[in-house]
Amino acid sequence: MTIRHVVMLRRRPEVAEQRALETDLTTRLTGLGTEVPGVDQWSFVSNEHDRPLCWDYLLEAELADAAALTAYLAHPLHQALLPELRAYFELAVVDYDPRRTDE
Repeated sequence: MTIRHVVMLRRRPEVAEQRALETDLTTRLTGLGTEVPGVDQWSFVSNEHDRPLCWDYLLEAELADAAALTAYLAHPLHQALLPELRAYFELAVVDYDPRRTDE
């Protein structure tokens, strides 16, 4: 069973924009895709349209199964980055099996 891990990020409204910090955080987040074992696919993109409804960034990852997702979430590099991401960004996360059908 494949697990798709989707994360949307946007700067917290109460946090002043800090381009250097944002670049550092997104660069480190992008790197997790190659540094953490068990990730089959990794895509990190920035929003291309300035609309109030849009989030700033989207991460889409595919992992082999629920155990791989659990290992990714517990990985020290992910755990080290997460508090810094949460301090600067709001996060919305969805994890699902893209092959699942609710029939």
